[in-house]
Amino acid sequence: MAYIEPSEFVTKMVDSGESKVYMSTKDTLIRAFMAGAILGLAAIFAITVAIKTGSPLIGAILFPVGFIMLYLMKFDLLTGVFTLVPLALIDKRPGVTFSGVMRNWGLVFVGNFAGALTTAFFMSFILTYGYSIDGGAIAAKVSAIGESRTLGYQEHGVAGWLTIFVRGMLCNWMVSMGVVGAMISTSAGSKMAAMWMPVMLFFFMGFEHSIVNMFLFPFSMIMGGEFTVTDYLLWNELPTALGNLVGGFLLVGLPLYLTHVRTSPERQIA
Repeated sequence: MAYIEPSEFVTKMVDSGESKVYMSTKDTLIRAFMAGAILGLAAIFAITVAIKTGSPLIGAILFPVGFIMLYLMKFDLLTGVFTLVPLALIDKRPGVTFSGVMRNWGLVFVGNFAGALTTAFFMSFILTYGYSIDGGAIAAKVSAIGESRTLGYQEHGVAGWLTIFVRGMLCNWMVSMGVVGAMISTSAGSKMAAMWMPVMLFFFMGFEHSIVNMFLFPFSMIMGGEFTVTDYLLWNELPTALGNLVGGFLLVGLPLYLTHVRTSPERQIA
């Protein structure tokens, strides 16, 4: 294992954020689409494992395989660009502007959503033999998740909305630790181990991940979940995405940048 010092890998984080601003529209959309599709498949895989084994922990242990696959292929999740891309802006990299950051976030959102939605249709189709039969235990479980994580929060009003927001923050605190953790080594095995731990934690704790939800909630609606698109957007996706932004940037990207790139002078002891 080749360990890279924080002062080196945080500079790599800024470089990565800059490269994503300059990436072409085509490449950004393709990478985001594939990331959303793979993460959606990983989510239904973990839920299936949890149902069939009766152990949510086993599902959480296995969920990170999707995250690892998409990261090693250099595909992009909205949660990752929330953390990395603003660093290039505050580091004043040439040509990186606020509008460039917004463009990247918008394209990645669209790509992630399209990929996750595609997987939702694929999985709903095969579980129901082309929508000709009931989806069974898996469909029932996901429908229940969709209802509890929209209407369940709505019942609590502002407190429910803030609960989702904080769960989104905690989620991308851990997911971004996985993104950053993968940069501490040049070894594929070490990258996998560094990503596995925080991603497993967020999934088992039930924190809210905006891209996982881009799969779960459309899939839940297709499978008969009794909530609307408006319920999903207002009472899950919006607060989750905002929480992901705050958690990834303020709890991971910015602290690392401020202490390892913009370091303060050492104390002088008389």
